[in-house]
Amino acid sequence: MESNIFELQYAIDTFYFLICGALVMWMAAGFSMLEAGLVRAKNTTEILTKNVTLYSIACFMYLATGYAIMYGGGWFLAGIEAFDLEGVLTASAENGFDGDAVYSGASDFFFQVVFVATAMSIVSGAVAERMKLWAFFAFAIVMTGLIYPLEGSWTWGGKDVFGLFNLGEDFGFSDFAGSGIVHMAGAAAALSGVMLLGSRKGRYGKDGQVHAMPGANLPLATLGTFILWMGWFGFNGGSVLKLGDASNAHSVAMVFLNTNAAAATGLIGALIVSHFKFGKADLTMALNGALAGLVAITAEPSTPTALQASLFGLVAGALVVFSIIMLDKLKIDDPVGAISVHGTVGLLGLLLVPVTNEGASYVGQLVGAATIFIWVFGASFVTWLVIKLVMGIRVSEEEEYLGLDIGECGLEAYPEFTGSS
Repeated sequence: MESNIFELQYAIDTFYFLICGALVMWMAAGFSMLEAGLVRAKNTTEILTKNVTLYSIACFMYLATGYAIMYGGGWFLAGIEAFDLEGVLTASAENGFDGDAVYSGASDFFFQVVFVATAMSIVSGAVAERMKLWAFFAFAIVMTGLIYPLEGSWTWGGKDVFGLFNLGEDFGFSDFAGSGIVHMAGAAAALSGVMLLGSRKGRYGKDGQVHAMPGANLPLATLGTFILWMGWFGFNGGSVLKLGDASNAHSVAMVFLNTNAAAATGLIGALIVSHFKFGKADLTMALNGALAGLVAITAEPSTPTALQASLFGLVAGALVVFSIIMLDKLKIDDPVGAISVHGTVGLLGLLLVPVTNEGASYVGQLVGAATIFIWVFGASFVTWLVIKLVMGIRVSEEEEYLGLDIGECGLEAYPEFTGSS
């Protein structure tokens, strides 16, 4: 009888893990729609090509090298293929099943790989409308196969940072679902690329003015935000790691509740701030506010009360508006606001963890955030620089003017309306 109970537990936890992974995979569609809506019509096909290809590259590179770097084991899933199911069930029975997660190693890989793709998707929007397509793909190979897995090994993998110190054991660093490990890391990689790439032509005037370059399809951007909002339930909920007992089922429910609450108040906060700043209800700021709330709660969605989660989201939504304005003043051109949403607010999320989690400290969170940012930004900057020297990273001025759909992909997303040839 006990064996049957543990096998049922294993089946439930594995199934839950896989469903949450599928929800996170669906976030790739959300990023695609959001970015396609926020770029100009002449760059739509190219941004969609980037998103679908980066997901494929991430899946292969994490399979080839990433998972082994992050968690150990052989290449190409050798460690997972040798997963000892019988041993896991036996150990669980001997321990009286104390609440530890029990699931298939293959499901763990699937859940982890979609996180890698999420980090890379953040980069895509920030460098949009002026980066060479194949230069972006070259960076994606390094980011998903080495840069992200290495910082992941120091955090979720529990390994020492270059053999010097352990973020978890020595500093108590905590990041439940990846405000820093996934989102801030993606933003750091994006920032390094944007700094080398430069701004879009005509974005900033000589007088310091910021010239608006409106997105072509706000209904699409709104759809993308709702898809991301939905996928985030898998992102945060799956990070509980299991479902099949009363305690963890309650934890999953609280994570869902808090995730939703933070997103809602994040949107409200951004909408209110944008109204007072611009005198208008800015939809793009509202959408980024919802995403900011989601990023902020990701570092610790299980311990706050619903009220605390709502307040965290409200602060994140307000902060992202000011961050986007500040980056424009610094002439850091980010067409979709990804660096602010995932970087600035990702750091906020890490710093909010000690408010509700007694096991975390501000020193530990700052050390962890600094380690992640310095490594990812530095390694990404070097990678971008090498790519720039070898093949260049920016399209020609003429290609940028005509649109990357024609220059990079040879076809348009809206040929009846744009009429280029």
